[in-house]
Amino acid sequence: MHLSLIIFILISNSETSLLPSMASINTNYKTLYCFVLLLVLACSFSLLSVQARAPFACDPRNGLTRSLKFCRVHVPIHVRVRDLIGRLTLREKIRLLVNNAIDVPRLGIQRYEWWSEALHGVSNVGPGTRFGGAFPRATSFPQVITTAASFNQSLWQQIGRVVSDEARAMYNGGMAGLTYWSPNVNIFRDPRWGRGQETPGEDPVLAGKYAASYVQGLQGNGAGNRLKVAACCKHFTAYDLDNWNGVDRLHFNARVSKQDLEDTYNVPFKSCVVEGKVASVMCSYNQVNGKPTCADPDILRNTIRGQWRLNGYIVSDCDSVGVLYDDQHYARTPEEAAADTIKAGLDLDCGPFLALHTEGALRNGLLSMADIDNALANTITVQMRLGMFDGEPSNQPYGNLGPGNVCTPSHQELALQAARQGIVLLQNRGRSLPLSTAHHHTVAVIGPNSDVTFTMIGNYAGVACGYTTPLQGIRRFARTVHQVGCRDVACNGNELFGKAEVAARHADATVLVMGLDQSIEAEFRDRVSLLLPGHQQELVSRVALASRGPVVLVLMCGGPVDVSFAKNNPRIGAILWVGYPGQAGGAAIADVLFGTTNPGGKLPNTWYPQHFVTKVPMTNMDMRANPARGYPGRTYRFYKGPVVYPFGHGLSYTTYRHKLAKAPNTVSVPLARVTALTNSTLLTKGIRVSHTKCDALTIELQVDVKNEGTMDGTHTLLIFSTPPAGKWFATKQLVGFEKVHVLAGSKQRVRVDIHVCKHLSIVDQFGIRRIPMGEHELHIGDLKHSIFVALDEFSLHNN
Repeated sequence: MHLSLIIFILISNSETSLLPSMASINTNYKTLYCFVLLLVLACSFSLLSVQARAPFACDPRNGLTRSLKFCRVHVPIHVRVRDLIGRLTLREKIRLLVNNAIDVPRLGIQRYEWWSEALHGVSNVGPGTRFGGAFPRATSFPQVITTAASFNQSLWQQIGRVVSDEARAMYNGGMAGLTYWSPNVNIFRDPRWGRGQETPGEDPVLAGKYAASYVQGLQGNGAGNRLKVAACCKHFTAYDLDNWNGVDRLHFNARVSKQDLEDTYNVPFKSCVVEGKVASVMCSYNQVNGKPTCADPDILRNTIRGQWRLNGYIVSDCDSVGVLYDDQHYARTPEEAAADTIKAGLDLDCGPFLALHTEGALRNGLLSMADIDNALANTITVQMRLGMFDGEPSNQPYGNLGPGNVCTPSHQELALQAARQGIVLLQNRGRSLPLSTAHHHTVAVIGPNSDVTFTMIGNYAGVACGYTTPLQGIRRFARTVHQVGCRDVACNGNELFGKAEVAARHADATVLVMGLDQSIEAEFRDRVSLLLPGHQQELVSRVALASRGPVVLVLMCGGPVDVSFAKNNPRIGAILWVGYPGQAGGAAIADVLFGTTNPGGKLPNTWYPQHFVTKVPMTNMDMRANPARGYPGRTYRFYKGPVVYPFGHGLSYTTYRHKLAKAPNTVSVPLARVTALTNSTLLTKGIRVSHTKCDALTIELQVDVKNEGTMDGTHTLLIFSTPPAGKWFATKQLVGFEKVHVLAGSKQRVRVDIHVCKHLSIVDQFGIRRIPMGEHELHIGDLKHSIFVALDEFSLHNN
């Protein structure tokens, strides 16, 4: 294009030399002629650049592959896959079992890097994606823990659609792949986990709905079996420890009961596969009950592919196949390790191990060629569904996406909306918030996270479109006086405290932006404390004492922190948790501070006091409390102890009231016709879910939500259930949620459907999911409603 412009300029300033007939052309036509020539030259150079690029697989211009069956788009995919595998040599097959798959020039197949990430935006973590040229950046949404706090399924799906638009655009431009190893849907079991920020929180229902929604947004709703991009739910299973007290994820053996696996750890993954129809699942580094997850056929072949019917591939976490041999010493030889993983159901190795040792495993009789072909069939099928063997992308669905579809104004606006929806108002003593532009002309903005950029996007992020820091956001509303107070979040010294106190003393209001960053919580970095790092607590207390106006504490962090000191300090009026709010985080924070946004987020995990971590080792995977052993349990469903803030907590600038408009009083559970009433089916009045007719067994609730305040707001309606008294655990569990916008003084009717088998069931000690018969109590906002669940009499008599 630049050369075309040079030629255009030369022609425009020439009378005869470049085009002999130019002098005879009318001046107006000359200008038009030059413009047309410019377009022709630009197109020509564009075509030259396309021709210079290696053609995509099955490109019609490639005479070698034009007639091959696997390139015929109208042939069924399974036939195309079988044809392609049949043309590969053993060496070629083996080098396609790893993430950096080789090219096969004789079949027109380019190299392909499977590893790309899109946790909350297209990321440059992983070698499959590059930023630069026409794609210098991409929209960076809030970290997952923040968007989870919105409890908004439509938002999660919308974010997925935007991320996949930008991913496809970058693929079309040759800068990215189409297989993204996201989302992370592990349960945020322990508040110290450095990667908890990547997850949707501690509740399995919340995490499951997030998984399905985000995956549906990423993968698209294309016709038939097509995929927009291929998502991957990770890390299966019971993975939530990276490096704590000398125990790391590479050596950790998670001892988990069948009850906790079925009731908690596996729930989001099942939802991801069954409801989200995800194209991939990643197995984890750790062992579960003595077996590496990537070599356990019960986990991979029987559960993911068998029971849940995964239509896709299973990939290892990076180098975890090597880890199970080198670090966990699970197999005697590397060939046995390769064979164990492939036969267990692993299809793709992130790492070189299978490329190095699969041929030896085959030669030693540990594997068959059919085992290798089955693994390849699963990966190549996903590539076919993505259109990667359909030739030039511009002729396919999504082929029109390009640089103009990345960092668009609408995408960046969605990032701002997501940040607003995820902010949680933890405390608002004396209605300290919102601040007023009429009364708070000068605001002291203090703290190590007060003017940060990259910190706001958390981990597994890319290159953001741009940033609005908290300081910049507040400057849109008031004059600011800025003091960091600490040089960084570690806050090892207090030499800057004096300046911060002076700023607070002379301002109309003070905003302290404190918290954590990736130096404190990150992958392979678990915390040892729940307190604010270093001297942060001292800074907050001293500034609050010096301030002459209202004091607001803003916490930027993924995991929870014990801020009891601030909660109990009468000088601190309001506390906000903002997670890692993404590229537009500063604007969203300021909007909430000054009331142009009414906060509606809810905590997606429990905030424990500091003494929790002094009593409970991270290595204890039990969810349920054991008072006899002094074990308090995990998450709001099982924890028996004091909290700083509970799961689901979040305030608003207005007041909502709830009224139940429609709800059943009884539910009849029909037994499957082929089921006999045995002790196994009916164990202490708990019916096996597998022995019921579950498909249409749904409760419809209708709730009127009234906004009794003076400010419009978006309300998060959470519905919990407590099962009947008896041997079932007595605490409540989340069974449904909805987001609704309600104007001041008005009301909205909200419908929530609760699936009886999924959400009113419990799991017994044998790992069997059952529906307890009797009275279930629903907690709907500030209401309670009882539903009596009983066996259907007709099905009972017919069994």
